[in-house]
Amino acid sequence: MKIVMFDTHEYERAAFEQANRSVGYHLTFLEPRLTSVTAPLAHGHDVVCSFVNDIVDARTLEILRDGAARLVALRSAGYNHVDLAAAARLGLRVVRVPEYSPHAVAEHAVALVLALNRNIHRAYARVREWNFSLDGLVGFDLHEKTVGIVGTGRIGQVTARILRGFGCRVLAHDKQPDLAFASATGVQYVPLQELYAESAVISLHVPLTPATHHMIDTAALAAMKAGVFLINTGRGALIDSRALISALKRGHLGAAGLDVYEEEEGVFFQNLSNQVLQDDVLARLLTFPNVLVTSHQAFLTREALAKIASTTLESVAELDRGGVLSNEVRADHVVASPAG
Repeated sequence: MKIVMFDTHEYERAAFEQANRSVGYHLTFLEPRLTSVTAPLAHGHDVVCSFVNDIVDARTLEILRDGAARLVALRSAGYNHVDLAAAARLGLRVVRVPEYSPHAVAEHAVALVLALNRNIHRAYARVREWNFSLDGLVGFDLHEKTVGIVGTGRIGQVTARILRGFGCRVLAHDKQPDLAFASATGVQYVPLQELYAESAVISLHVPLTPATHHMIDTAALAAMKAGVFLINTGRGALIDSRALISALKRGHLGAAGLDVYEEEEGVFFQNLSNQVLQDDVLARLLTFPNVLVTSHQAFLTREALAKIASTTLESVAELDRGGVLSNEVRADHVVASPAG
């Protein structure tokens, strides 16, 4: 089996080479993202491996099919960047990695809370300039604070458990509440407006769907208590970035920790240090001292990379054996594309 991987980086190449030792597939690693322009590079490969910011639309899929591809393997849980209806029409099967490490993403979400609360990013920059003043670095105890978790899938539940370990009161909201989880952890499910009104910290862990697109808009931000910390490690488009900037300028929002951004495509995962940033909204967000942006790195642990590689190659092995694809996603049974 010949596999071509788009949008690859050194850190994941090592994980795939390690996982491939037991199966011996032919791996080709490419730096460009997968789009209709770069899709011809996959010609002659059985499997095309794609990442979250690739553009796997109908035209891209047609080119892949014409180039002999049989499978599109996503190195992610999310698949909202893939035209599944077109894939079905073209006879291309699509698989994903439904779970790699909920702990990786959850721990990163909590790390953003801690860094913003205790001003770690600002303190680090100060000390490097010999400024040892503590003025402006006052935080608060997380202990006994109310934290809201929006979405209690695997990642949301791990996040809630970590914050319960800090002694936080945890409120949760989900369209399908997990009452067994709530009973075991002391987490309380509440309506979304109540969560907004009572939480000192809110962390988003819901999939991106038409219903959740810009769920954090001007009205939602206004419903949150003054000084709230907003954390997003899910999907960038859950938040209306312009509304976020407005709330930050007014001082209503205490801080924002963003591992994802709605227009991150073509920016995140790239080294643009020698260029002028063309995204004015992102550039404005980066000027706020109480905003911490990371480049979609919440998943980036050794354990998660190993899981992504092994799960992806197992899907290829299932295709090779002609069996059922355990992690297949199809347009006829998709309800929502999950985060991650």
